[in-house]
Amino acid sequence: MKPGSNTPRHKLRITGDELRELQRHTGSMVEAFGLDRKIAKYAGARPITLYRWDLECLLDVIWLALRDKKAYRTESAPAYKALARLGERLRQEYETAYPPAKE
Repeated sequence: MKPGSNTPRHKLRITGDELRELQRHTGSMVEAFGLDRKIAKYAGARPITLYRWDLECLLDVIWLALRDKKAYRTESAPAYKALARLGERLRQEYETAYPPAKE
């Protein structure tokens, strides 16, 4: 999907353990039209620009990764906690920008 001129952009900085753990799971992003390469090359020095569909993909990838008992045997592991923290930050960003529709 190509962003339009009015497409909201989200600039986030991901560093340290959060970035390392996210980069471990770029293989789960292969259908995301370049997001896997973008995350793999990202060094954390500057904020990364993400669009709504990028946030949705990252939230799904993190959700699946956190439920993978082979990757994270225990929820108390530092790697698990780092990815969970990142997932929470991304979820807050997403819900702030795109609140759920009221019925």
